[in-house]
Amino acid sequence: MHIYISGIGGAGVGPLAQIAKEAGYSVSGSDKQDSQYLEYLRKHGITNIHIGQTREAIAAVHEAEPIDWFVYSSALPLENPNAPELQFCAEQNIRISKRDELLNQILEDTGLKMIAVAGTHGKTTTTALTVWLFKQLGTPISYLLPAKTSFADMGEYDGQSEYFVYEADEFDRNFLAYQPAISLITGVSWDHHEIFPTREDYQEAFCEFIDQTRHTYVWQEDADYLGLEDVAGVTVLDSAALADKTSLLGLYNRLDAALAVQAVHQATGNPLAELFDIASRFPGLSRRMEQIIPGLYSDYAHTPEKIRGAMSVALEMCADSGQQLVVVYEPLTNRRQLHMLNDYKDCFAGAEHVYWIPSYLAREDPADRIVPPDELISHLDEPSIATPMLRNSELRKTIQKHLDAGDMVVGMAGGGGNSLDDWLRQGFVA
Repeated sequence: MHIYISGIGGAGVGPLAQIAKEAGYSVSGSDKQDSQYLEYLRKHGITNIHIGQTREAIAAVHEAEPIDWFVYSSALPLENPNAPELQFCAEQNIRISKRDELLNQILEDTGLKMIAVAGTHGKTTTTALTVWLFKQLGTPISYLLPAKTSFADMGEYDGQSEYFVYEADEFDRNFLAYQPAISLITGVSWDHHEIFPTREDYQEAFCEFIDQTRHTYVWQEDADYLGLEDVAGVTVLDSAALADKTSLLGLYNRLDAALAVQAVHQATGNPLAELFDIASRFPGLSRRMEQIIPGLYSDYAHTPEKIRGAMSVALEMCADSGQQLVVVYEPLTNRRQLHMLNDYKDCFAGAEHVYWIPSYLAREDPADRIVPPDELISHLDEPSIATPMLRNSELRKTIQKHLDAGDMVVGMAGGGGNSLDDWLRQGFVA
């Protein structure tokens, strides 16, 4: 079967392309621009990648080897519902779907059982921890990771594996496409408001996801939030009892590790104590308190819950080092801020200072007003700890001043290309 993936360099579908190739499918694709990740895919055998998503390019690929299945990321129809590739495939009666149908087909063809990680925050870390545990045990595992690690590729298919580990994102209701054997719920708080207009919509989607799963692990706090009471196939965990079973920095990281341990214990039967010990040696992953240069870190935190998680790690690091904590924060999307104005409150508590820059814009409604940093800051419990700034030379000088003073500076941003994370990496080189 020949699968053509549009946006093949994306974090969601790129690793899936690699998995499909390793599982025996013929894979080609396109992207708007070249990237290091496309070069990575080429080195791993996916060489038929076209830069530029044109009708002529996909027609040439189809003529050379007929395309059986066109797979696209959620962003494609949102950005351009009349995209040339979509139109061509529709005219040629080529099967068209998002990534979820392809992944389900791979699972069906290979007999793999899914371990799904879902939740508003902590998904990527928990997914990586689960893969880390399997690999350290030497147990064959297939998986898709949406972030880079030092111990695993972003996607891998192992023909000897029984399970497939997957971060099941609720955006665009993607996670409702699957029927996992095991699901881990890392934490639930209303997000993706353009998909889930009300808090109840969001809660109902998670309840539906849990109902589709054979066995789910969930924290008591989230079980209460979702109204789960004595539900068959649901194990409710006590966060207080499991919060200190590993020596990882940050309360939220320790809770993520405890969830991963539950899944791997159920899947392999290895003793809990052994798994907690292995989890304590987890080396981390990219953009999760990742050091760019000494004293300067990048973290993917972009919602109040994610910020609190990142703060818990950073403050423990500062307690060990005696440093002051300084945060540079770039919110992810303006549309989120319209719903989050009153949720920030004390999420930066413990920081010496916060420099708040304008939001990273993506898939915005042009009718929405742009919420400026000073207005967002005014909703903090202590607005005096934050200063609105622009991402410019003045901010670079300010960061350098803090680094020279021995402070720990953490850039928190959820955006992709041309985000604060990119800017920090380009402006502060080791």
